Amino acid sequence: MKKYIVEFIGTFFLVLAVCMAGTKAGDMAPVAIGATLMVMIFAGGHVSGGHYNPAVTLAVFIRGKCNLTDAVFYWVVQIAGGVVAGLLASQYFDYSVAAASPDLPIKALVAEVIGTFALAYVVLNVATADKNAGNSFYGLAIGFTVTAMAYTLGPVSMGAFNPAVAIGAATFGAFAWSTIWVYLVGCLLGGALAGITYKFIIKPDEA
Repeated sequence: MKKYIVEFIGTFFLVLAVCMAGTKAGDMAPVAIGATLMVMIFAGGHVSGGHYNPAVTLAVFIRGKCNLTDAVFYWVVQIAGGVVAGLLASQYFDYSVAAASPDLPIKALVAEVIGTFALAYVVLNVATADKNAGNSFYGLAIGFTVTAMAYTLGPVSMGAFNPAVAIGAATFGAFAWSTIWVYLVGCLLGGALAGITYKFIIKPDEA
């Protein structure tokens, strides 16, 4: 139960940062979002693994470091955390701009696959690899990956790289529900590809 609570808390603060910093922080929003993810990973990673992202959970499940029961409950609490954060953010800011949709959904889908792949691939290598066990940099590496991908691919897809973020942002009113499929499909596909790639590259005795 404790790890599910931690996943809820971490996802809540990540999505809250996405909604609120994304509204007011301008070009610095990716820094605020990446920093929030970083500190939440350092705070809760030792309890739950610090996924805060259904696509990352899928990658870790494929990699073999998360069982099916935990994966399902992680998904539930991550989505719940995103929705609660979106609802709370809407009480602070009345999102007066029309909910955004990607101009080119297919290009946005590819961007979400790529960005989520990068994020999940980094997570698997710095936070689940036995040879990196006990390292002190994993939260920084993961947070900076989100920041880098947000600057790189955000102009194309709005840079969710996380189904819970997309659902939370849609609850807030920033993302259009009509194109939520771009993020659900793109992010989960990116996470799955990262898990498959990790297993292909890393030998079982090196995992």
